[in-house]
Amino acid sequence: MSTSPERDFESFEEARSTKAADFFTDKFAIARAPGRLDVMGGIADYSGSLVAEMPIAQATVAGAQVGGTENGAVHVRSLNAESEHFEEDVILPAELFINPVSMLRWAKDAPKSQFWAAYVAGSVGILRAEGLWPRGVGAKILVRSDVPLGAGVSSSAAIEVATMRALCAAHGISLDGLTLARLCQRVENEIVDAPCGIMDQVTSAMGEQGELLLLLCQPAVVQGTLKIPAGWRVFGIDSGVKHSVAGHGYTDVRVAAFMGAKILADTSGEGFGGYLCNVPPERYREICPDGLPESMSGSEFIKKHGGILDTVTRVDPNGTYAVRAATEHAIFEMRRVTEFVELLKNGDDASMAVAGSRMQTSHASYSRCGLGSAETDLLADLALTSDGVVGAKITGGGSGGTVCVLCRAETEEAVIQSLVEQYSEQTGIIPRVIRGTSPGAFATEPVYGNP
Repeated sequence: MSTSPERDFESFEEARSTKAADFFTDKFAIARAPGRLDVMGGIADYSGSLVAEMPIAQATVAGAQVGGTENGAVHVRSLNAESEHFEEDVILPAELFINPVSMLRWAKDAPKSQFWAAYVAGSVGILRAEGLWPRGVGAKILVRSDVPLGAGVSSSAAIEVATMRALCAAHGISLDGLTLARLCQRVENEIVDAPCGIMDQVTSAMGEQGELLLLLCQPAVVQGTLKIPAGWRVFGIDSGVKHSVAGHGYTDVRVAAFMGAKILADTSGEGFGGYLCNVPPERYREICPDGLPESMSGSEFIKKHGGILDTVTRVDPNGTYAVRAATEHAIFEMRRVTEFVELLKNGDDASMAVAGSRMQTSHASYSRCGLGSAETDLLADLALTSDGVVGAKITGGGSGGTVCVLCRAETEEAVIQSLVEQYSEQTGIIPRVIRGTSPGAFATEPVYGNP
């Protein structure tokens, strides 16, 4: 398995084609960044949960050159755009990079075939907003990714991290992993208008091969890494149902969680350190013995509690939100992930069985929030009837995407074969298997090339 940005880049057949060879006109930097498998934590990241994330083998490779375009434009090219029915080349004029709002407006109006470029060129916009990229200087950026799009394994973060790392290397900008991840999250939040948390970008930047990254999302405290116990494996099965964190389902659940946090704060007079996941389940039950309202209209919430303490979403007065399910998911997920990590540290059979049950409870909670799907439910059910499997859950933002499976190592091959066959037979969809792991972007230094 290749983990070097240079080997990854040169291994692509397209990199030896005219599409790549004629693109750069001066020295360029190359960086790689992997996607991630959300083992536990998922949508509770924006509420401050502990999460456990595995960097996967599939990665994005990006090459970046400073300048080389007319009038400070940014020219982006994707070597696998055609397979996704996107435009291969997109050129964004310099005036779009005045501030992130200008880029957001472009992204909102861009045809679907060009929208992908916002994830790439957005890094120039954020570096410019931070005063790290010179005014009027453009860039050329070439990307190639084998992280599946819409599968819930963070293809967007891989693109953002690889691009940001390559741009920084090309221009001599020095950033630590957490800072780079934060800037990549800004690309997603401010330019792509997707209200994601930070776990994807941190894992893509700072993950370690073969280990779970333990990240407390308050806002981003890396607590170390944890190996999956000997004799056990995690892998993903992509349902083939595409997921997007920009979708209304994900956004509405996020808004509902922040609504619940505000109601609990107003009711108790406590701030909980600014994060919903700091509310222990026992304290939640004391504050709301009968639980929060199952649903609440946006207008009613605004009238009683004002706005929410979220910088990237707002309450729609005309919307209706499942406040109880979203709030309880965050509160109880924090407990589930904390217990899951301790159980994996124990690593004995009994502990692993309980750890798997925590995954199953998390999966059910996603469905209560409205972020499940028939296909991912089917995959999880099929997995749990397989020998050696102790846990299976939907991952990331939910609403399709990938199911993470925890099983005994000796049964992994048989489980995968059985899942693929049964799922294909029942749905007509051949699922993609997400297995293997690789290091995050900061585990390898960028490399440089000349045209």
